[in-house]
Amino acid sequence: MNYRTLGKTGWKISEIGLGTWQVGGGWGSPFNPKIAEEILHTAFDQGINFVDTADVYDAGLSESAVGEVVRQRSEKIYVATKCGRRIQPHIDETYSTEKLRRHVEDSLSNTGLNRLDLIQLHCPPTSVYNRDEVFTLFEKLRAEGKIAAMGVSVEKVEEAKLAMEYDIVSTVQVIFNMFRQKPADELFPLAASKEIGLIVRVPLASGLLTGKITPETTFSKDDHRHFNREGKAFDKGETFSGVPLDKAFPAVEKLREVFNGDGALAAIALRWILMYDQVSVVIPGASKSSQLEANVNAGKLPPITKDQMDAVRDIYNEHIREEVHHLW
Repeated sequence: MNYRTLGKTGWKISEIGLGTWQVGGGWGSPFNPKIAEEILHTAFDQGINFVDTADVYDAGLSESAVGEVVRQRSEKIYVATKCGRRIQPHIDETYSTEKLRRHVEDSLSNTGLNRLDLIQLHCPPTSVYNRDEVFTLFEKLRAEGKIAAMGVSVEKVEEAKLAMEYDIVSTVQVIFNMFRQKPADELFPLAASKEIGLIVRVPLASGLLTGKITPETTFSKDDHRHFNREGKAFDKGETFSGVPLDKAFPAVEKLREVFNGDGALAAIALRWILMYDQVSVVIPGASKSSQLEANVNAGKLPPITKDQMDAVRDIYNEHIREEVHHLW
């Protein structure tokens, strides 16, 4: 496992982390604590020392599973969680520092930890990034010893730019993959100049970049890939990275041609992200241990060639850019 520095926190974290949206369940499957425990232990055995969760994942069960396993381990595991998504309706007017403080307390209770390593605002409405009192709250929570660092999970590059104006912000979590390349152009250089750690989520575009999803693939009614393609439940960019499937499938075939014989497309998609030095960690999810091991092995692949990197950019520009670049 290779390790990178998480921005101004100075923490050395594994470049492959673990996202826990679907650990032990999710995406149409019920939460299974035994599976969650197995995946988490396997992750840590493989050298992963950064795990990302949220209070809304399986109504706190994900946080609880993470905390339970972390407390069993002797090595340092950095736990990142998120807050604010439980606020409904999810609009600026309903956000309050009182609710956010209570949610942080709930996460401490769920995980059983004395302090949260990293707390992140969970994709709040854009206008929240202009509210000084929200960020002042996290300064107070850090002074109280309840959090070590604070970051934001954003939908849009512009939101990341607003957040990085606050000194308390140490990290930005953003969607970045072969089908969402805008952050590399407009966010990465600025983040590097401000020593902001970059956490990359949705690296496989909800499975599109595994190459295993076809026009015939169906999803459970409880799977966001079934019900959220048009953003009915949350930002549609979280589902398939916001790319219409009729545009995605031809692009995936082009990617297969570029990397023919180089290995599984999912692993290459993760390795492509790690070609960007500004990325601190990529956090693919896993619903079983075998997926996790494949994710870890992606970091061991040889570097992608310049010609291949250029070809990926060309495919993005031809098939995907006009669908997503201006939206996020």
